[in-house]
Amino acid sequence: MSFAWIKNTIESLGYVGITLLMFLENLIPPIPSELIMPLAGYTANLPGSKLNIFGVYFAGLVGSVLGALIWYYPGKFLQGHGWKTWVDKYGKWLNLSSEDIAKVTCWFDAQGAKAVLIGRLIPGVRTLISVPAGMINMPLPQFLFYTILGSAAWGGLLTFSGYLLGSQYKLVNKYLGPVSKIVLGSLVLVFVVWVLKRQRQGI
Repeated sequence: MSFAWIKNTIESLGYVGITLLMFLENLIPPIPSELIMPLAGYTANLPGSKLNIFGVYFAGLVGSVLGALIWYYPGKFLQGHGWKTWVDKYGKWLNLSSEDIAKVTCWFDAQGAKAVLIGRLIPGVRTLISVPAGMINMPLPQFLFYTILGSAAWGGLLTFSGYLLGSQYKLVNKYLGPVSKIVLGSLVLVFVVWVLKRQRQGI
């Protein structure tokens, strides 16, 4: 997805465009929130801009939450044992088995709301964190609360950083990218250790 298209969408559609972009960010990985929200924040700081920084912030938050719901309901659909048959039949193409999915779901069930909150702060993970939430039948109000909380924190960081940095807003992605990867790597390591411990315990 080109930078020019994102920029034109924000400039031509305003708040609606920001909401749309953040909604699509949950569906189309090449659209990064690390570019959308700092750019929107920067645009709000331009002389004569029709955008208000708080309006930009809330438009992005609405888009993020709506996008999260798109993945929550497929998880609800897959809850129970229906997904096991599908994964056992087709999962080999993805090097997955129903046992692998069960371990992930079990881990998510143990972490619960904390997994949703932290997951919304990590690029890539926040897009799919809604699926296991739906699969373990996390109550929608609880899911929405922690999704809004995590999305508000992440979106606020990006939006106000872009606003404050002005024309240097691209530095947000430059510095947050490596930090996000470190956090993601740490979570993967914790998950691997957790799985190994359970295997040794014969669970």
